[in-house]
Amino acid sequence: MGVLRPKDLVPLGIEPRYLRHLAAEGLLTRSGRGQYTSNEFDVSEAHSLVQAVRTQSQGVVCLLSALNFHGIGTQLPHRVWLAIPYGARRSASESVPLEIVVVRSPAYEAGLDVHRLEGIDVPIYGVAKTVADCFKFRSRVGLDVAIEALKEALRDRRCSREEIRQFAKINRVENVMRPYMEAMAF
Repeated sequence: MGVLRPKDLVPLGIEPRYLRHLAAEGLLTRSGRGQYTSNEFDVSEAHSLVQAVRTQSQGVVCLLSALNFHGIGTQLPHRVWLAIPYGARRSASESVPLEIVVVRSPAYEAGLDVHRLEGIDVPIYGVAKTVADCFKFRSRVGLDVAIEALKEALRDRRCSREEIRQFAKINRVENVMRPYMEAMAF
């Protein structure tokens, strides 16, 4: 596992305080509050996503971080963007900077894909859902980012127009996206 938490040891019958001892001996590095990483573990470029999801248990990688994960656009986010359900508690993270957006049901559950990164299941929104989310949160990410994501997703055939339309309807931004979808009819 890339990031180990004390509660991951409980099912194995190992005391959580054992992690602190391993960190004191230099075998583990404390990478955040309640998070430890092995010094011998080969960290991937998606390590910050793993750390963020381990910090915010109900978090789903979204918007700029999801675009970056899927290789869409030119944005390099300085924070990990996570969606959390309405009413969920926000966890403080000292290991990785987070940008949290609150999403209501059914938009929170829609378009969720789970990817295995560093031995951890990381929920990340799919391409079509991420494009629709960019239009929903265009005031936070910028309309230029949303248009770029839509254009690149359609041009590279990463998803279909119908998939994007479906998620736009769930996010209630169908009317906002319609002119851009029609302008990109190529």
